[in-house]
Amino acid sequence: MGRTIGIDLGTTNSCIAFSDGGHPTVIQSKSGSRVMPSVVAFSAKGERLVGLVARRQAITNPKNTVNSIKRLMGRRFAEVAKHVDDVSYEIVENSNGDAAVRIMDRVYTPPEISAIILQQLKLTAEEFLGEEVTDAVITVPAYFNEVQRQATKAAGKIAGFKVRRVLNEPTAAALAFIEPDGRKKLVVYDFGGGTFDVSVLQVIDGVFEVKATLGDTDLGGDDLDTKLVHWIMSEFKSETGIDLTQDSIAPQRVREAAERAKCELSMTMETDINLPFIATGESGPVHLEITITRKLFEELASELIKKTIPLCKAAVEDADMKIEDIDHVVLVGGSTRIPMVQKLVEEFFQRKPAQSVNPDEVVALGAAMEGSVLTGQRKDLVLIDVTPLTLGVETLGGVMAPIIQRNSPVPTRNSRIFTTASDNQSVVGVHVAQGERDIIDGNRSLGTFELRGIASAKRGEPRIEVVFEIDASGILSVSARDTTTGQEQSIKVNPSGGLSGSDIERLRREAAANADADKIRMKFVALRNEADEVIYRASKSLKIAREELDKESWEELDNENKNLKAIRDGEDALALEKAIDTVRNLNSSVSKLVEVFESDEDGATSEFLSSFEKIEEGESKE
Repeated sequence: MGRTIGIDLGTTNSCIAFSDGGHPTVIQSKSGSRVMPSVVAFSAKGERLVGLVARRQAITNPKNTVNSIKRLMGRRFAEVAKHVDDVSYEIVENSNGDAAVRIMDRVYTPPEISAIILQQLKLTAEEFLGEEVTDAVITVPAYFNEVQRQATKAAGKIAGFKVRRVLNEPTAAALAFIEPDGRKKLVVYDFGGGTFDVSVLQVIDGVFEVKATLGDTDLGGDDLDTKLVHWIMSEFKSETGIDLTQDSIAPQRVREAAERAKCELSMTMETDINLPFIATGESGPVHLEITITRKLFEELASELIKKTIPLCKAAVEDADMKIEDIDHVVLVGGSTRIPMVQKLVEEFFQRKPAQSVNPDEVVALGAAMEGSVLTGQRKDLVLIDVTPLTLGVETLGGVMAPIIQRNSPVPTRNSRIFTTASDNQSVVGVHVAQGERDIIDGNRSLGTFELRGIASAKRGEPRIEVVFEIDASGILSVSARDTTTGQEQSIKVNPSGGLSGSDIERLRREAAANADADKIRMKFVALRNEADEVIYRASKSLKIAREELDKESWEELDNENKNLKAIRDGEDALALEKAIDTVRNLNSSVSKLVEVFESDEDGATSEFLSSFEKIEEGESKE
């Protein structure tokens, strides 16, 4: 068994960490990056791009670039329909009514796209650690329902992981933030790219107990970006009469600029957006130039940000605590860098939030710590999480009968006795749902199954025991048993909102088959990046050398640099490696000559070299 790593599979960015002796460390990519954009793209050549390289080409290839896929995980198309216009790619409804993505005439489920991200994280971890990585703890928003958790677990399986646990993000953050000794009460305020969660925890001598959790899976940094994007395009239309929404590329350029402006406004009071040639008007090219102030952004985002406070209030009340009972408030997620968010949190909780953790990394670090608990490295931690939403079954009249109440500690098991609705009924249908509504239609359906072979009897006489069981990952199993005949039937929640077990296995094999191709592709990406750096340095040296040295001193470097430029985008890795080494070595020699000439103010070196050339010339004549 390989090492267990912790993965924060984020809406905007993802992060991975490992634990060495119980102490977690973030895993860096070869470029030194500690987070990876959660972006997947498909090039015109059919290449699969992941992370930073995918995000960089998003403007020129918007329809084939997928971001924020986490918002679609395990969700019905009807649930996410309002987000369809907020993305450049096509969100479609598959045969099961679930949300999916159409790219180049192929429909991908959200777990498939997420698996591509996870597979890249797996490669990064294996390169960093120098060993195979097989096991993972993957985090999810605390308010994810059972289908969304199963979809995340399915994505992990497709990517080649044994998913040891699906862990709530706020809980992971608490594990990484606080020392386990003593008694403390804390709130984790998690405002990420796609979701918001708040969890209230109590820590007593290494036992981390989640007392309550609430959230909104439709509230995140993406929504703040959308508010700003709509305002920018509305202002542009009012000034120029041009509707940028009708363009295929312009909205993506505006969204990228808006996201960047949002980040800059966390550090400055105003920022400029300049997008040249954004459109074409009657008199020619039109540029977008606009100044965004922090005050304007806060006015646009205020309504959304303030929606988090009632959830915080309700979570504290559900935990049977008061505001003054809270010892620490931990901020998680990139959106918590926004000054207005920090101010609102401080005002509500009457204390400054902790600033000692990196909101982009703390969840992955906590997941790695949980991995160390599961592998026995840490024996001083015990985690008691809760299920975020009520679970139950449909009864006569479409009424929801709760079996496990929200905020129940997990793992847990509970049961209720039901009976038949008509005489001599031999079959009952069990419809499992999750949510807080009394009517079943207002909740999320998780699955149905039938219990057959019920003993013949008058209505109300049979005793049918329905058992709900949730494991430590929050994954639900349901069974029903006729206590008279012993007949039993059970289900697990559909693992990925439409993917069967055979589908997951098929996709896992495909992902494994693509792994070698991905490694080769990543090698070329690294080589081409290296080539770009070498070409840049050589060109810089050549510029100086042409002014100060004779042609014979730099001509070979010039030729080899041109050759490297010509083969940079080729498919011959050996030739590319050889060309890089050749240019690097020649550039080193030319750079040394340049240094000698620049430091030789009295010309002595020039005379020496001239004499050396004469002697060499004379020797050659002899």
